[in-house]
Amino acid sequence: MFLMQKILRDYEVYEFPNGIRLVHKQVTNSKIAHCGFVLDLGSRDEEPQQLGIAHFWEHMAFKGTKKRKSYHILNSLEAVGGELNAYTTKEKVCFYASFLDKYYSKAVELLTDITFHSTFPEKEIEKERTVILEEMSMYLDAPDDALADEFDAVVFQNHTLGNNILGTTESVKRFSQADFQDFIGQNTDTNRIIFASVGNFSLKQILQKVSTHLSAIPEVHFKKQRTPFVNYSPTTVQKVKPISQAHVMLGCIAPALTDHKRLPYFMLINLLGGPAMNTRLNMSLREKYGLVYTVEASYTPYVDTGMLSIYFGTEKQQLNRANDLVAKEILKLQNQILGITQLKQTKEQLKGQLAMAEENNASLMLMLGKSLIDTEKVDSIDEVFEQIDAITAIQLADLANEHLQLSAMSSLTYMPE
Repeated sequence: MFLMQKILRDYEVYEFPNGIRLVHKQVTNSKIAHCGFVLDLGSRDEEPQQLGIAHFWEHMAFKGTKKRKSYHILNSLEAVGGELNAYTTKEKVCFYASFLDKYYSKAVELLTDITFHSTFPEKEIEKERTVILEEMSMYLDAPDDALADEFDAVVFQNHTLGNNILGTTESVKRFSQADFQDFIGQNTDTNRIIFASVGNFSLKQILQKVSTHLSAIPEVHFKKQRTPFVNYSPTTVQKVKPISQAHVMLGCIAPALTDHKRLPYFMLINLLGGPAMNTRLNMSLREKYGLVYTVEASYTPYVDTGMLSIYFGTEKQQLNRANDLVAKEILKLQNQILGITQLKQTKEQLKGQLAMAEENNASLMLMLGKSLIDTEKVDSIDEVFEQIDAITAIQLADLANEHLQLSAMSSLTYMPE
């Protein structure tokens, strides 16, 4: 345990003249290294005519650069047992890799190439357009995935946070090479780019491997403010679908990333419906009454707001009962203060989950990059544990009363035909 805390506590940051920052964590217990670019832009930064272009760019980064064709990109690290990957969220685009540490220089050169030198060949755009349209159809065929995407629009009405990351069929069909270049040019600020790294190297060794590539990226700075989300209004939507069960998502806005209430709220939602089997919702709806196979609550913080979502699927005739049980568990959190033993168990459960997540070095690498962009710091596991220990039962009840009001909940229900 001491070794893990020591590893997680120490990280180093270096800023290049162009504004790009390197954050590195040295680990001594693995021959695998992980690194990648975390860019502070995502689907919420798209203009109305650009819906889905951040995600499309994530796909197109692997389809050709000024010196590589798609095959050479995909084969470069895979041929030596490494993995190259990427993902898009509402506020981030990430390109990253995991590999044997002796291939670190190869990995950083490849990642720099696909992130900053993609050429977006028109033939590849047409191929990938078909792939993304198929991806969209696949999501629509899965009620829980489609429900989650559509619920964003219910909560964040008329705001870019409510847009589907995949975009729309119409927008995906019309993107051209120039559209990608315009979006990247409008949103890629080198002050908002982090190169994150985890591996058995000192900072000096890492700088020797990355400096040539990162220093050569042109400096770009501009002031672009994200439009904050305001004027939330609870909304109820019900749709009939060709499905066999009712699928429900309900929730509301929640504390933002930089809100001091973020960690206690996260603990509250973890108690209500986190990943463990002993959550309040799972013990009630599944274990006690057998109404659902899956019930979960999740909290997604953004830079200026956040969202709580609660999901479950059940038989149509059990829908009202399931909704009542969810409301009952929320009211318990508001009206019944946790006892000393319950509070301690809740804290220890969250600590264990966070510690196990941090043991995944690929996840740790991405966390370092995102934390540095969003909060300008990275809390050590010890610091997070201290913050968890300081949370009180009264604080959790107050948060439940402030941010879990049933009257403030929006809901989206897919009903069977």
